[in-house]
Amino acid sequence: MIKIKRVYDDASPDDGFRVLVDRLWPRGVKKENAHVDLWLKDVAPSTELREWFGHDPDKWAEFRRRYDAELKDHRGELDDLKSKAKHGTLTLVYGAKDTEHNNAVVLKDMLD
Repeated sequence: MIKIKRVYDDASPDDGFRVLVDRLWPRGVKKENAHVDLWLKDVAPSTELREWFGHDPDKWAEFRRRYDAELKDHRGELDDLKSKAKHGTLTLVYGAKDTEHNNAVVLKDMLD
């Protein structure tokens, strides 16, 4: 099972294995309070793509297309995440305020 959750929301035991999928560490969150098992910066959108998107919902479709293309270069990491999900719950943790237009949504769709 794969879930997504904001890093600012409380961690819970049913989150299973928690993976931060942002390139930058979330503001105001101490590492010991994030309860992150793994930080996968490499599967996050490139700095250029992240800055271009700027969480603008009008750019969502193009962001998804470009991010999908970037993820093709990270098959090993994606396979590892799929394996984790087969053996228990995998929660992709992100920092964005927008719960519908963020990289974790795209990543979850690709892993599903």
